[in-house]
Amino acid sequence: MGKYEMHTKKPETMDNESMLQLKGIFLAPYMQLATQLIGKVRYAGGNMFRHQIDTMGILIDYGYIDSVLLKASVVHDCIEDIPEFDPQQIINVDEEGQKVLDLVLEVTKKEGEKKDDFLRRIIENGSEKAKILKCADRISNMISLGFVTDPAFIERYCNETEYFIFPIALEVDYTMYHELINLVITRRKYLEDSGYIQKSKC
Repeated sequence: MGKYEMHTKKPETMDNESMLQLKGIFLAPYMQLATQLIGKVRYAGGNMFRHQIDTMGILIDYGYIDSVLLKASVVHDCIEDIPEFDPQQIINVDEEGQKVLDLVLEVTKKEGEKKDDFLRRIIENGSEKAKILKCADRISNMISLGFVTDPAFIERYCNETEYFIFPIALEVDYTMYHELINLVITRRKYLEDSGYIQKSKC
């Protein structure tokens, strides 16, 4: 289970109660904020707005229907990737706006913060929701990595995932951990098949 009991609600199936809970979540205004990311092109193709929606879909796929978590997933890159984005926009959306912003800030790299230090901060001090969100974010990124052809980037990203994200996933969601392992394996196989790294003898 990890170092603490899970508090974020995760129903086993999308039953009627869960569907009604999801139906009642005030997501559209957060999506509207996220449309500011449409012009932000991703290295693997697509844009950052699609990545926000994909991250939310991964959370729902894994059974998470916590309102703050889903709202934060839709806008989790706004502060980092939109110049001069005013965080007050998130606060003003609804009564959960402050909680959503607090969660977004947990998964946002601070100006001048090194990537390794940012990920260590989540490992050491991140809330349960921040760790779940970071895992969903990384699953989306790892899937997109399948469209990247820069082997050095792929290897570096796989190494980062193993070193920093595996421990987070193992703590909060074993099924996400298992998917991340499989994604790293497939990406490393691409590197082996392309001759960039030597095939394992194991």
